[in-house]
Amino acid sequence: MSTDARRTALIVVDVQNDFCEGGSLAVAGGTAVAEGVTAYLRSAAGQSYAAVAGTRDWHIDPGTHFSDTPDYVDTWPRHCEVGTAGSASHPALDVSLVQTWFHKGEHAAAYSGFEGHAADGDASLAEWLRERGITAVDVVGIATDHCVRATALDAVAEGFGTRVLLHLTAGVSEQTTRAALEQLDAAGAELVGQVSSPKLES
Repeated sequence: MSTDARRTALIVVDVQNDFCEGGSLAVAGGTAVAEGVTAYLRSAAGQSYAAVAGTRDWHIDPGTHFSDTPDYVDTWPRHCEVGTAGSASHPALDVSLVQTWFHKGEHAAAYSGFEGHAADGDASLAEWLRERGITAVDVVGIATDHCVRATALDAVAEGFGTRVLLHLTAGVSEQTTRAALEQLDAAGAELVGQVSSPKLES
């Protein structure tokens, strides 16, 4: 995979209040991910990316995605509803370092950032990346076993060289995170580091 920073973008997935400690669908280690991504973006390595995109769950009326009796597989407690504090990026994430935001899931379930559209227009994430000559992406964010997994799998499917920087992700559970990592590895994504979640042991 090409690691040429001039053609590599960073995708920051769903680092939002509802997915961090205290949120309606909190993932252990979410706040640490927000802090870690900001520190990384301020570092020399982070500043070398040709582009930085962020994704947000952005629910208006996603139908059966929400449930009062969620199974945590296909249905979930209410989260990231547009206009609520839970949908906002975590305050530890420096949003000024992200060039463009992509919203997903307004009226249906959506896990991958590639299912969304630019907050300021209709461009898809894949279109936005290609317009900038991007050929490879690094993926970070929340949660390793759900939206990070789906975004990275779609990045591979779209033909981008794909790395997941695991130390800048947090997984919901050990079992589902391990399954996600196996799926990502089989798809051809490069896994770098270890998931920063207290629920996952090496």
